[in-house]
Amino acid sequence: MLWTAFPSVQRIIVNNELIWVLTLLLITILLFISGKLRMDVVALLVIIVFVLSGTLSLEEATRGFSDPNVILIAALFVIGEGLVRTGVALKLGEWLIKMAGDSESKMLILLMLTVAGLGAFMSSTGVVAIFIPVVLSVSAKMRSSPGRLMMPLSFAGLISGMLTLVATPPNLVVNSELVREGLKGFGFFDVTPIGLVALLLGIGYMLLARFWLVTPSSDTGTVKHSRRTYRDLIRDYRLSGRARRLAIRPGSPMVGQRLDDLQLRERYSVNVVGLERWRKFRRVMVPVTGTTEFRARDVLLTDMSAAEIDIRDFCSEQMLEPMILRGEYFSERAQDVGMAEALIVPDSELTGKTVREVAFRSRYGLSVVGLRRRGEVVEGALTDLELELGDSLLVIGDWKKIRQLQQQKRDLIILNLPAEVDEVAPAQSQAPHALFCLALMVAMMLTNEIPNPVAALIACLLMGKFRCIDMESAWKAIHWPSIILIVGMMPFALALQKTGGIALIVDGLMALAGERSPHVMLFCLFGLCALIGLFISNTATAVLMAPVGVEAAQQMGVSPYPFVLIIAVAASAAFMTPVSSPVNTLVLGPGGYRFSDYVKIGVPFTLLIMLVSVLLVPVLFPF
Repeated sequence: MLWTAFPSVQRIIVNNELIWVLTLLLITILLFISGKLRMDVVALLVIIVFVLSGTLSLEEATRGFSDPNVILIAALFVIGEGLVRTGVALKLGEWLIKMAGDSESKMLILLMLTVAGLGAFMSSTGVVAIFIPVVLSVSAKMRSSPGRLMMPLSFAGLISGMLTLVATPPNLVVNSELVREGLKGFGFFDVTPIGLVALLLGIGYMLLARFWLVTPSSDTGTVKHSRRTYRDLIRDYRLSGRARRLAIRPGSPMVGQRLDDLQLRERYSVNVVGLERWRKFRRVMVPVTGTTEFRARDVLLTDMSAAEIDIRDFCSEQMLEPMILRGEYFSERAQDVGMAEALIVPDSELTGKTVREVAFRSRYGLSVVGLRRRGEVVEGALTDLELELGDSLLVIGDWKKIRQLQQQKRDLIILNLPAEVDEVAPAQSQAPHALFCLALMVAMMLTNEIPNPVAALIACLLMGKFRCIDMESAWKAIHWPSIILIVGMMPFALALQKTGGIALIVDGLMALAGERSPHVMLFCLFGLCALIGLFISNTATAVLMAPVGVEAAQQMGVSPYPFVLIIAVAASAAFMTPVSSPVNTLVLGPGGYRFSDYVKIGVPFTLLIMLVSVLLVPVLFPF
């Protein structure tokens, strides 16, 4: 009674709650931009703050954990990993090289078609990561700049999100909002016409725009070989003169000691990258780890990164005997000592940590001997340098460990393997089963008889049954930060609805475009999504904007379908900056791009997609 008797007081309290929610949203966006905390950590803090502040109940704040689309997204990560592990994606890359020949235009068209096709059913970030080494190899073969293909690669990955309902989380988010409002959701291929038009526009646009993407760091004149060699990597990372081959004499203080206990890096800037040991009357290479215990007559293959260290004093103190080393920096030992370039990927656990902190050698069985940051070589000791997104690491060690690193793709992706060793293709025996599971999932989703999350779970279980993926790999394949981000951002949409925030945004849009054609509202929604997407992920953008689209449609008295669909398309159109999407960040280093390259190429294409989608969406889903 008292509450209803004073409506003005009620309005003030509601306004205060709205100010609190908007303030929390602003803080969340700033934390996303700063990168001080992981995005999934910020999302979990959002849930905690909403509950403790009383803005939402515990049930409301944690409702995202029970959302069926969260299960579907997790299952799609597993299915995508199954396609990777069975070599389906790699086989497509080999087919691309064969079909394109020496034609860059043909390669660009086939690359974008293939990446968009794969990305329609699996993680676009994973697809782009798979094809970065393929693009590098093709560019070297054709003597062209990798920068002319890397951005088309990332654009195709983003466009793939417009091809099917399950291609990207924003599609599932807006579909979930429709279902929550009691409306029928989108069909599996309802968004496909828009995606196909966007893909054709993207191919045509990139055939022209690629000529603007030749950067000094990726000049075509620098490409001289179809594949880079040991000597190329040694020159590019300035490793000349750093290698030593040292035998341990009997009586050396190193005998019986473990590598970690000796602290050779800290004391002498000496990195042991290989070990020769006598076995059955011959020397064999032995993998080196921190627990490796040295013996008399062992021969150390070392990298000495500090020029000021006197090798004679080091050998005298540790009772070591210099041995002959043939070839520049172990180039003559290519069959025994592997070398490869690796790129740090988005959301990698290595970002912000030093090589020492992540125990790189213990974790991967490899040693970091070189680092390139923004195209420049970082010289000196690298063990205490904080790693950054986009850093290229030169690693050295056992080939088996390098191949294992090549397959995991969780924190690093292998960019280049030198020409001295033949690439080993992954096992292909289960590829037909993986394709069958994928086709079955799509067929079940098309029937509309089986819920999409159930169809995806059936496909996951069948992939496990056919040994396309094991349980450990399945759990690792799920990108948990993305899952938690979606769950943590869902309370914002509910909080904005409860406190009048959605109504406030809609009122602003209505004041701007409400008296005009619904097409103008579509332009406004697309523009607002594109603006927000510059600062937070496209998934979080879709979570916040989907209720706005539904409410705007209701106030205008038109169908909500074109409004929420334009939001999904805008969320996928994250072309304008290297931080708009992980796929853009991935190609930044390998393509040799600057921030301005994304603005120069991405802004016109975003405007083109906005114009086309605003015209096409109402044709597919009339107002």
